[in-house]
Amino acid sequence: MKKKYLLFGILFCINISLSANVSIPKIFSDNMVLQRHVMIPVWGKADANEKIVVKFNGQTKTIKTDKNGKWIVRLDAEPAGGPYELSIIGKNSILIKNVLVGEVWLCSGQSNMEWTVGQSNNAKNEMASADYPQIRHVKIPHAISSLPRSDLIPGEWKICDPTTVSEFSGVAYFFAKNIYDSLKIPIGLINDSWGGTNVETWISRESFEGSDEYKEMIAGMPNLDLDSLSKIYVRSSEIRIEAIQGTKLKDLNTGLFKEFSFDDSNWPQLNVPQLWEQQSIGELDGVVWLRKTIVLSAGDFNKEATVELAKIDDDDITYVNGIKVGSTNRWDTKRKYKIPAGILKEGKNVIAVRVVDNGGGGGIYGDTADLKLSVGETVIKLSGNWAFQVESIKKATNENSLPSLCYNAMINPLIPFAFQGVLWYQGESNAGRSYQYRKAFPLLINDWRQKWDNPNMPFYFVQLATFNTSGNSNEGCGWAELREAQTMTLAMPNTGMCVTTDIGIPWDIHPTNKQDVGKRLAAIALNNIYDKKMIYCGPTYKSMELKGNEVILSFNNTGTGLSTPDKYGYIKGFEIAGKDSVFYFAKAFIKGNTVILFSDNVENPMAVHFGWVGNASDCNLFNKEGFPAVPFRTDEWKTVTKNEKYKIEKMKP
Repeated sequence: MKKKYLLFGILFCINISLSANVSIPKIFSDNMVLQRHVMIPVWGKADANEKIVVKFNGQTKTIKTDKNGKWIVRLDAEPAGGPYELSIIGKNSILIKNVLVGEVWLCSGQSNMEWTVGQSNNAKNEMASADYPQIRHVKIPHAISSLPRSDLIPGEWKICDPTTVSEFSGVAYFFAKNIYDSLKIPIGLINDSWGGTNVETWISRESFEGSDEYKEMIAGMPNLDLDSLSKIYVRSSEIRIEAIQGTKLKDLNTGLFKEFSFDDSNWPQLNVPQLWEQQSIGELDGVVWLRKTIVLSAGDFNKEATVELAKIDDDDITYVNGIKVGSTNRWDTKRKYKIPAGILKEGKNVIAVRVVDNGGGGGIYGDTADLKLSVGETVIKLSGNWAFQVESIKKATNENSLPSLCYNAMINPLIPFAFQGVLWYQGESNAGRSYQYRKAFPLLINDWRQKWDNPNMPFYFVQLATFNTSGNSNEGCGWAELREAQTMTLAMPNTGMCVTTDIGIPWDIHPTNKQDVGKRLAAIALNNIYDKKMIYCGPTYKSMELKGNEVILSFNNTGTGLSTPDKYGYIKGFEIAGKDSVFYFAKAFIKGNTVILFSDNVENPMAVHFGWVGNASDCNLFNKEGFPAVPFRTDEWKTVTKNEKYKIEKMKP
């Protein structure tokens, strides 16, 4: 008899476990913020045909699930306020506490959006003063998927205070702080960013399929789970790398790569410092060896020495003449290693670096001045060509290896969560394909607007900051072309751009002044959305008039007038060229709301460049409200990235 009761109890428990409890997406949790003044979607899963009751601030909505157990209700629009409780009742109950209603922003992109308050300028003071309990932030954990997911890896909505704000996105927080100081209403920040990601990983497959630019590319990607795609992708990458290196990866004797006597004369080369994604290696996570040969004179080799390798993404082991001199396991740390006495020698010396890249960008990067070998008073520059050899490819698909991976795992699960608009800071990883960004970036904006059924959803973005990249006006510059593609995107309705050429750091791709970035983005939103009319952007090129050897430039968005912080009134950053297409630095000055240019080297000017270089920190044209002028060019003579296209290896399941 006891056995019969025991069996009944087991069957009863099994039956309950098979019954699906009501569930909601993980973006709904304690301390969250819901969007004001719009219908508020709340959705989830339960048993088929189950009655679901949703209650919020006096509202009650009832619905039955469909045959698949899915349900969605839309709460009536609410004004800013709270805290409230959100309850969902089915066969079980869910209670979400301390919910506010206010302005919610989706904040996405790559590392400069992910960069935290704790990594920003004046971090200690910023954290100490961060008493804003009505600002809430959730960081969406990194995830990828080859197929669209219905839910996120759970993150935690955190209330802004001195103990939590350190991990908030710096750009997002300083944006929210400015909005809150003006509106005094709750602000919610969904930080859905990932350092090193390209724009293509954030775009849905359906959007690629509808694009003339990308439909051929996406047709080559099979609909398979991530494990299957990873195996195919790794093999495709191996074939590509083996063609570059002329050697099968399985045949490499990597144990010799650190040795002084090893012959690397047949190895291909990379430019250093520069991430290898922007060079012949392309998208690759794994292990890569870099070797550099230098020559020391008889008077140098026996002195105290150090080797500096700027920053290395992610980990390194560094050898000099076959002897290990140091290692570091941080992607954002400058390398500086002492070379013990007796290692260096007269004549030829070899530096070998084993780099492990676990995701995102890879290789040696940073300021060329931080790449050197110092022996006594002698300094030998180590920038330039280094021989390389890929040792192995990481046995997993990364966030950039295939299209749509971040979209599927980090964006799709948010649909149709209600928010006011998008803040976007990305582009560095697309600088090698800048011309195509003219198509890719608008494709992303339209994709997200369509997915949220909001064709006018505000989309405000940060233009690439100053950075010391290769290229200039006469050679062409991919970084400048990416800025141009971003500027062209302003032709789309309800977009806005924050210019940052004046607040970047030429030797660091991660400028730490996130305060001004957030403030400038907030100015756009305050003017466009929140009816706080103000000047919110800098001068933009309007027209050019030629008078002899002079160029007269007119601008829009001059505010209360053009200005420069230079005490002598010298305007920098302009270049002009004649019919020979050779650009020369121009002398420039402000006259009223125009800028007059001329150069002794150009008798009959035909074209103008402004800030047409990666490191545009010399540019000093502003309006009187302090917003920098937008970089531009009046020609399209040299476009170095025009033929660079996003592509994936031909993949066959």
